[in-house]
Amino acid sequence: MTIHSKATILVVDDEQGIRQSFNLVLKNHYNILMAGCGKEAMDLFAKNSIDLILLDIILQNEDGLDLLEKFKEMDPNTEVIMVSAIKDIKTAVKAIKLGAYDYLEKPFFVEDILKTVSRALEKHHLVKEVAYLRGELERNHPFDKIIGKDKKMEDIFYLISSISNSEGAILIKGESGTGKELVARAIHKHGTRRDQPFVVINCAAIPKTLMESEIFGHTKGAFTGASQAKTGKLELGDKGIVFLDDVDTLDIAMQAKLLRVIQEKEFEKLGSTKLIKIDARFIASSNKDLKSLLEKGDFREDLYYRLNVFPIELPPLRERRSDIPLLLDYFLDLYARNTGMPIKKFSESSMNFLVEAYDWPGNVRELQNLVERLSTITKGDIIYLKNINGFSDEKKNIGNMALKDASEFFKRQLIKEVLERVGGNRTEAAKILGIHRNTIHKRITQ
Repeated sequence: MTIHSKATILVVDDEQGIRQSFNLVLKNHYNILMAGCGKEAMDLFAKNSIDLILLDIILQNEDGLDLLEKFKEMDPNTEVIMVSAIKDIKTAVKAIKLGAYDYLEKPFFVEDILKTVSRALEKHHLVKEVAYLRGELERNHPFDKIIGKDKKMEDIFYLISSISNSEGAILIKGESGTGKELVARAIHKHGTRRDQPFVVINCAAIPKTLMESEIFGHTKGAFTGASQAKTGKLELGDKGIVFLDDVDTLDIAMQAKLLRVIQEKEFEKLGSTKLIKIDARFIASSNKDLKSLLEKGDFREDLYYRLNVFPIELPPLRERRSDIPLLLDYFLDLYARNTGMPIKKFSESSMNFLVEAYDWPGNVRELQNLVERLSTITKGDIIYLKNINGFSDEKKNIGNMALKDASEFFKRQLIKEVLERVGGNRTEAAKILGIHRNTIHKRITQ
């Protein structure tokens, strides 16, 4: 019953005794809403996230099958179990054809109700998960702006979908620019708290002197300069998700205070003794090795294990090179849409250089900045290797290639680019490069 512990069931029946019977049987496992007529049921359905409906076929002055059609029109993914005191095969078949999951006859046994409800919710859960995973993994940019088809990224997508509806804390680790906040936002968007706040606490950016005030808030007059009360980020994140970005930068004293909040779900504003209760899920990120900080005494062990319930390790871009073309095309398209300019393309040689020869120390963020820069300053629709020469000279980073290999790589890429520019004319390319036509022929053969 664990995965359905928060499922919401709407019971629609014009007999109060039947409604109460269902409530008595199901209330220990699910959230139960009850309606005595179609209008009340539709109002509840419109205002709440309903996973399953137990719907009487014969309501006073109303046809349950008509309501079934309306529910399915509003949300095809909501499962509906029809309930009736009349055994009628034709009606049951019609209900199934209209989208009902099953058909229960009154009077019914408690065990039958629980089994049928559990199976219906299991189907509801699996259909949503399969549709979600299929749709996200087949797109070039799953989970909104998180892009990748590399096996490592598919594992990340699966992990996100698996833990989004849990309540445990999450620790996202990865180099700068790998997309830690994007992952945190994806978890928020696809979890049970999606309609609640997502509050970011940028631990590295907040001055130490203002940290407590920013996180916990303060009362008027709590300290010099506190001319008015302030609501802290923790309070703003109530019922939602609080994202502790760069949590490794917090000092030990603040780590201890945050640990208490995570454990006890309560805190006090500066200048106040009143306890403020919050219900928030915590996600933290770090681009440092927290275990090494533990050994140095710079990070609390108890806080580390409290946050590390669900660890996520994001791979650097150099470890998923097959995603680089996807990312380049995505950001080229994004820049064009944002500026209204024509979409540019990378030549084969420039694309090969960016995929094969550069290690991207700044990861996806660096790639995005490069695309914006090249899209802005490059004349024409094609970005050639010569257009990124400044980039490569500036970075001076050709992976771990030996000098001989790097020289060979650039020769090959340059010949490819010149051939592209002259439409494959080997004689013209040889003139531009100052080499013999046979040399070009030999290179092409290689």
